[in-house]
Amino acid sequence: MIDRGSFMATARLRFGVWRDEDMALAQAIWGDAEVTKLTGGPFTVEDVAERLAVEISNWRLHGIQYWPVFHLSDGRLAGCCGLRPRDMNARIAELGFQFCADAWGQGFATEASTAVIEWARTEGFSALIAGHHPDNLASKRALVRLGFSYTHDELYPPTGLLEPCYLLRLDAACRE
Repeated sequence: MIDRGSFMATARLRFGVWRDEDMALAQAIWGDAEVTKLTGGPFTVEDVAERLAVEISNWRLHGIQYWPVFHLSDGRLAGCCGLRPRDMNARIAELGFQFCADAWGQGFATEASTAVIEWARTEGFSALIAGHHPDNLASKRALVRLGFSYTHDELYPPTGLLEPCYLLRLDAACRE
């Protein structure tokens, strides 16, 4: 079991914060060809190191990241879920999640995302956006279950595809 403290928790998961020494954990997610096949992977060790550095930087600069998520039961890495800056002046962030293959199909994406959405609401975010690979119907179902509404298709450079994009308004003042 990894003792990392906890940024926040759900009934089955706890969120940590990425650290410089987390390359092995980052590699377990972003270096896994199965996990990243719909997000532009597989990624090289250099790509994963760059991604880890971006997450750490997002935390330092914006107080958000795609936080590492661990099983409460045994501390194993389950994946990551969190926010990335989209329009911080308007308090809009992008919700994302990636889970290790052994965590698929257990509702962890929805559970973790629900916690992140509530955290974003309490932190004063006005809206969240999210997208998914056109073939990833599980992610589509999760986003709809979470209350996101389809808005448009947008080019996702890592895959070169137009991906469906969604919006979740967190305050009444947010306008498209």
